[in-house]
Amino acid sequence: MPRLPGNEQLVSCGGEQLRSLREINRLETEEKERLYGSFLPHRLFQLLGVNPHTLRGPPGGGSLEFIAPAGLGFTRVVARRSPLDQDPLLFLEISDTPYHQIELSFCIITNPDAPRFRVDLDGAGKDNWFSSLGRNIPEELRSMGAGLFPNQVRRGLRLFKEFFPLFQRFVDGLGVDMITAEPLTYDNAIRYEKYGFDYLTGRALMRSINEEFRPGGKLFARLDGSTPFRRPGMERTVRGRSWAIHDGILDEPWDGVQIYKTIGESAGVNTFPEREEEEILPWQSAA
Repeated sequence: MPRLPGNEQLVSCGGEQLRSLREINRLETEEKERLYGSFLPHRLFQLLGVNPHTLRGPPGGGSLEFIAPAGLGFTRVVARRSPLDQDPLLFLEISDTPYHQIELSFCIITNPDAPRFRVDLDGAGKDNWFSSLGRNIPEELRSMGAGLFPNQVRRGLRLFKEFFPLFQRFVDGLGVDMITAEPLTYDNAIRYEKYGFDYLTGRALMRSINEEFRPGGKLFARLDGSTPFRRPGMERTVRGRSWAIHDGILDEPWDGVQIYKTIGESAGVNTFPEREEEEILPWQSAA
C-alpha cells in the first residue's frame, strides 16, 4: 500500500490495481502514457510547448515519446523541444527489478540552448559510451572550464528537483517502497544523497574518498598538477573531485556503486559534509 500521505494506489480505468511497470505496459497506449505523464513536472510541459492533458504539441514543435513495450517491465521517456534538437531535453529510463522495486536507470536533463561539448564522442566522432570507450580530452577541458561535470554535454535545467517528488509519488502509487539507481559518477552519487538515498554498495568507498581527499590523504597528494584534472584545490568541491576521479585518480575504476531510496524516508547520508559551493575556482576558466 502507498506510504506517502494522501497518496492512493494506482488503478487502471478498468479498476485493476497496478503494481509494476509491466502491468502498466499492458494497458492501451493512451492510458499508459497518461500514467507515465503524471510524474513529468509542469515546467517540462511549458518548455516543450506540450499540452499536459493530451501530451501532444503542435506539429514540428515539442514532443514526448513513450517507449513502454507490452510484456516488459521497462519504460523510456524522451522529451524533445524540436525535432531538430541534437539532444533530448529529457531522457529517462526506468524498469522493474526482480525484488519489486523500481530502478531509475537513466535521468538525463539537458538545456538545448546551452553550448554543447562533445565529451560523448571519441576522436573519430563515435559515441564513447560515457567515456568508457575513450575520452575526448580537448572537449573535457572546455567542459570543465565552463563549470560542467564529467559526461555532461550541456548544462542542465535544474529540473530534477521538480521531477523526483512526482516520480516518488508515482512509485509509491504502485505500492513499491524502494527506488534503486546506479550513479555513473561521483557527483551523481553526492547529488542522490541530497534526495535521501543510501548505499546498497559503495558507502565505504565514498567515505574513503572523502578521507583521502583531505590534507595528508593519498588522493590529496595526487592533486599535483600532473594533468589539468588533478590540480590543487579540486578536493574542495564535488565538481573538482568528480573530474579528478574521472581522470583515474583512484586506485580502481569508478564502478559498482549502487544506491536506494526508501519511499517517504531520507537516509540522511552525507559523505562530503565539508564541501564548498560550486563556484568557479582558480583552476577553471570563466568560460
